Amino acid sequence: MFSFISKFLPLFIYPLGLTWILLVLALVLRKKPVWQKAAITLSIVLIWSGGNTWVSSSLKRSLEWQYLPPEEFPKVEVILILSGGTHAAIYPRSTVEVGGAGDRVIYGAYLYHQGVAPYLLVSGGTVPYLGESVPASERMTELLIMLGVPDDAIWKENISRNTYENALYSHEFLQEKDIDRIVLVTSAFHMPRSVMLFEEQGFEVIPGPTDYSITEESWQRLWEPDFLTQVFNFFPTASNLSNTTHSLKEYLGLLVYSLRD
Repeated sequence: MFSFISKFLPLFIYPLGLTWILLVLALVLRKKPVWQKAAITLSIVLIWSGGNTWVSSSLKRSLEWQYLPPEEFPKVEVILILSGGTHAAIYPRSTVEVGGAGDRVIYGAYLYHQGVAPYLLVSGGTVPYLGESVPASERMTELLIMLGVPDDAIWKENISRNTYENALYSHEFLQEKDIDRIVLVTSAFHMPRSVMLFEEQGFEVIPGPTDYSITEESWQRLWEPDFLTQVFNFFPTASNLSNTTHSLKEYLGLLVYSLRD
């Protein structure tokens, strides 16, 4: 239940959820035009502020650039990959498919082939209410094998449903093997919260961030004094709104876990 609540309640404080609440409120306040106008105006401001490129890119970069890939990784016993960005081979898909966060698996396989560690631990279970029927660890394993990682080099933690449980159950799994030093692979924007939670469990964490959306080039281009570029930056888009939501989710998670601690 906690996993469901932790994923459901924040929907109402993200820009799109808040906008939905404000528009419903505007309908309720039909007989109070001043308050109705205020609710509609605020909903417009929320969609614009969360959906323009300046805000969404600045928020995303503030998370992604906290941890940058090291020039050289030390040798460790295991590379731990957090779930995300893989889709099961369910009809009409013929194989496992990846989204943006699927870079985690690809980067983990790359580090394995570079000799960073002899084993990979893939962490992630099933979240049925999000439409999942195949554990994330199974999907990641299938993809890793496609990328040339031998099956006997892959360990699976297949019951976690969120980042906190990733850390908790991975620690239980690796504690039995007397391992507490890991290279942690996840999306760059997700790394600050992940590092905090894994260190809280007693791990020595070497960050292996991937899936960057804000590069040095895109960041410099964002502020170019070019009229047409800035026109596109001004108007809200669905992708910018998604980036803003992802960033707010991470900051909210950092705040909540800090308060709980």
